Amino acid sequence: MLLRRRAAAKEGAPAPFQRRASVRTAAVHGSAQRFWDFPAANPDTAGPAVFMVHGFRGDHHGLLRLVEALPANRVILPDLPGFGQGAPLPGTNDAAAYADFVRAAFEELDLGPDTVLLGHSFGSIIAARTAAEYPQLISELVLINPISEPALEGPKGFTSKLAELYYQAAARLPEKPGRALLANPVIVRGMSVLMAKTRDPGLRRWIHAQHDAYFSAFSSRAVVLDAFRSSISETVRDFAPQLQMPVLLIAADRDDLGSVPAQRRLAALIPDSELDILEGVGHLVHYEAPDSAAALITDFLGRRHR
Repeated sequence: MLLRRRAAAKEGAPAPFQRRASVRTAAVHGSAQRFWDFPAANPDTAGPAVFMVHGFRGDHHGLLRLVEALPANRVILPDLPGFGQGAPLPGTNDAAAYADFVRAAFEELDLGPDTVLLGHSFGSIIAARTAAEYPQLISELVLINPISEPALEGPKGFTSKLAELYYQAAARLPEKPGRALLANPVIVRGMSVLMAKTRDPGLRRWIHAQHDAYFSAFSSRAVVLDAFRSSISETVRDFAPQLQMPVLLIAADRDDLGSVPAQRRLAALIPDSELDILEGVGHLVHYEAPDSAAALITDFLGRRHR
């Protein structure tokens, strides 16, 4: 395990997104799924392709700042089934189902074994499970804000317990009021306020606007509840010893969902890992420090991509 601490570059509200993608719909397990495919700026000098998996309750918009910061790489970015423009999968929409979705997407999109898999937050659980179960698909694994410990054991266990009670209440209500509770704008804003650590007022406003716009873009209450139960019952460490490829962990010292000691313990379980801890950043590295994260990814792939 290689451990480094780094100060995150100070970043303000982003400029308008410039990078263009081809968008395609593909049938995965009989459900229509959407993929955004961003070509590398210069195909002649392009780095490896990167398949990205976003976090809980988000959609592809959440990782666009990171996509923008990796112009040398082709990036494939779907909405998770049941979120954004993705149709729900038949059966349960949890990390196991989503890992199989990633596997099927690699086959559908004809992605080779030199593809890099990246996951943020809940996406880190999905990506780690995929890499453990289908190692032949992936060359390197990148996990941003990895879920390194169960939510109720983390540094904000009390807050996590309140979140659990909130989702339990939404599950007990009839369908319409239950969905309304999940999408309540006051609660969504409260979540955003708790997660955002930046002191830049412009960036904070932009983060809140992102959550207002996309945090409730889910197809059904059942999808949200399936994913939530999975997000609090699984962690990356469940799959850590099985990860045989090089793994880059990008953590943050103010992350309420993964303490620095827990991230160190996670890295020690992975046979070939590098852990970078960004200082002054929380669980929203993809919003607050995408350039810093992209620089770490570029350096890692430049040294380790096979």
